[in-house]
Amino acid sequence: MLSKIVVAAVGDLLMKSEIIASAKRAGKYDFDPIFNKVNPYLKKHDLTIANLETTFSGRRKLGLYKGPDPKCNCPRERRHPRTGFPVFNCPDDLASALKRNGFQVLITSNNHSMDGGVEGVKRTLQKLDQFGLKHTGTNRSREEASKPLIIRAKDITIGILGYTQGTNSLPVPTPWLVNRMEFMKVLADVRRLRNKVDFLIVYLHFGREYQSLPSKEQKKWVQLLFRNGVNVVLGAHPHVLHPVQQYKMKDKDGRMRTRIAATSLGNFVSTKLRGDSNTMRGMIFSFTITKNHEGITDISGTARLPTMVQVSKEKGRKVYTIVPIKR
Repeated sequence: MLSKIVVAAVGDLLMKSEIIASAKRAGKYDFDPIFNKVNPYLKKHDLTIANLETTFSGRRKLGLYKGPDPKCNCPRERRHPRTGFPVFNCPDDLASALKRNGFQVLITSNNHSMDGGVEGVKRTLQKLDQFGLKHTGTNRSREEASKPLIIRAKDITIGILGYTQGTNSLPVPTPWLVNRMEFMKVLADVRRLRNKVDFLIVYLHFGREYQSLPSKEQKKWVQLLFRNGVNVVLGAHPHVLHPVQQYKMKDKDGRMRTRIAATSLGNFVSTKLRGDSNTMRGMIFSFTITKNHEGITDISGTARLPTMVQVSKEKGRKVYTIVPIKR
């Protein structure tokens, strides 16, 4: 009997202070309008994955903003006093909105993972658990780090691993707290999980910001993962879209299988960065996984729905909406 599921993935949920401020209504935050126009597309898949480029560190811990910024008359992110990088923190209401709008798995390993410190990492995962969102990439304990994320959809098991190349120069006090792109660790994790699942996805936070093509280093990582049995490599961090690459490669059992690399899925939610409108573009990238009567899984199809963040004004305030771009 043939089994078939469709998995969708998007890039960065980059919750900048302007977007958070625009979602405030009568002392509460309503993030649902941001996703209204893409909600039907996100919810129609068997599994939908995104990179959470923020934390739920709590207002008391960090405060949400520093500001206001006279250029946009809106709050600004706090800057870390030592590194100078922005510190991201979002109201908990986003977590429930993500669940309502079809997201099921969030990747939490990225350069902002440590923005709220150790307690911020733990609180973020607690909030994701509270709203029924699966996650991978950061961990509250060594034991949690040793349990990879495995999702069962119909009768297909999917392993999902997440890693980041850095944490904005913020220290990671215990190695299991954030999954770093360390060669031996990644390979060990992949090899350990490969034989436990039908299909393996690795989501990497890597590459060069604002570059529209993958770097040599990204290409090396992709080929390394493919050689070790990874089916799909997803990526974020450059903030602009990369071309999606598809390969036919022989597996260890000698069968030809499809491999896909989407090294940067762009920004799904963001303001304009560095004056580049491409940083407000992303896509809903989906791929169909089939499992035949012999238990062999492969990719049988792909689809791409380009998206952009539309900015409008409503009663004198900015409104951010992700809109699908239909061809």
